[in-house]
Formats: sequence, C-alpha cells, structure tokens
Amino acid sequence: MRHWFRSYLLLVRWTALRLRFVLPLVLIVQIFLAVGIVVGFAYLVPGIDPATALCLSTGAPTLGLITIGMVMAPQLIAQSKTEGTFTYNRTLPVPRTAVLAADLTTWLVTGAPGLLLGLLTAVLRFDLRLRVSPLVVAAMLLVALTATTAGFALAYAAPPATTSLVTQALVFVALMFSPINFPADRLPGWLQAAHQVLPFQYMAQAVRESLTSPPDGISALPYAVLGGWCLTGLVITLRVMTRRE
Repeated sequence: MRHWFRSYLLLVRWTALRLRFVLPLVLIVQIFLAVGIVVGFAYLVPGIDPATALCLSTGAPTLGLITIGMVMAPQLIAQSKTEGTFTYNRTLPVPRTAVLAADLTTWLVTGAPGLLLGLLTAVLRFDLRLRVSPLVVAAMLLVALTATTAGFALAYAAPPATTSLVTQALVFVALMFSPINFPADRLPGWLQAAHQVLPFQYMAQAVRESLTSPPDGISALPYAVLGGWCLTGLVITLRVMTRRE
C-alpha cells in the first residue's frame, strides 16, 4: 500500500509537470464554457421562466464536467499515444491502478473551478434559491468520474484519429441533442429512448436533484446507471493498460 501511494503521488506530480502548459488552457476553456452557457443561452431564450433557468443553471456544470472528461482528457491521451508518452507510462514500474488514479485526480481537480464558477454565475444571473442536498458532492464526483472513465475507455481502446472524431461529435450531442439544458420531452421519441441508455440524461438529473432537493426525494436510478457506466469505463481502461503488447 505504501508503494502504491508513493507511486500515486509521484505520478500526480509527473502528470501535472507534463501538462503544465496545457492544463491552465483547459481550465480557462472549461470556465468559459460553464459560464458562457448560463449567460449566452439567456440571450437566445428571452423571458426565461424559473424551470428553464433551473435547467440552464444545473446543466452548465454538467456540460463542463462532460467536456473535461469525455472530450479534453481523451484528446490529450490520444495525443500522448502519438507522441509515445502513452507507451512510456505503461513501462513504468508502478501499479497500473496508480497511473489511472493519478490521471483521474488531475482531471477532477481541473474541472472543479469551472463547476463552481458556473453555479455561482447561475445563482447571480437568475437569482436562484438552491436547496443543496448532502448528496451534492457524491453526485458531482460520480458525474465527473463517469465522464472521465468513459473518456479514458475510448481513448485507451481506440486509435487516436477515432478518439478525436468521436470526442468532437460528443460535444455537439451533449450540447444540442441531450436533455441537459432542457427537458427530455422536447426530443423526438427515438432520441428520448436512446437517452434512457446513454449517461447524459442521468448526469443532468443527478446534478439537478442534488442542488434542488425535490419534494418527492432524490431518485436512485441516475446513481445506479452512472455507476454502471463508470465501472464499465474502469474495466475497459484497466484491461487495455494491463494488456501485454
């Protein structure tokens, strides 16, 4: 255990040093995205009612976490494959789980400021009165982990070119065709059915309910679905990491 923890700390430092010029830019982009969704969509939808304001306010941090975990992180992993850093990391005499934990820590920490600033902007812009649940930390962490492990699974298992194309498509799917910033009943039936399986709807629901504490209680379904996606992403990632060439 001591060896694992020491390896983990060294890998966190190594990852931060390796990405020291990239992470600040990722942080800025993520902050602008979270804040921009709240401010920009308010101009597109004049006369926003409380329900729409709530969807935008809770959807912005969700989209920020999705962008970090499912888009930016896998794209940088794909780049590391091209540069040879990915192969080098697999040759290090450290536990593979420590490598994964260090990468997850880096991206979770990077996503936190944008999430908080997005919520603060929403509260100030729409004068929201949130009823934050004690489950809010668990919900945010699970959404971030699910997005990141799914992104890792894609980046680790797919060629770099495929990863780049899929992640770019995910941005548009999450932003325009997922019930994150708007209710699911606005989508066509076939797309509503698809989102019963995809994680996006459940990510938004987990975040929204943990921030508003609805009178009928917080649903357990989003946590179960996201837990399944997170576990699947971890299994795929670890299998690729431990596979011998």
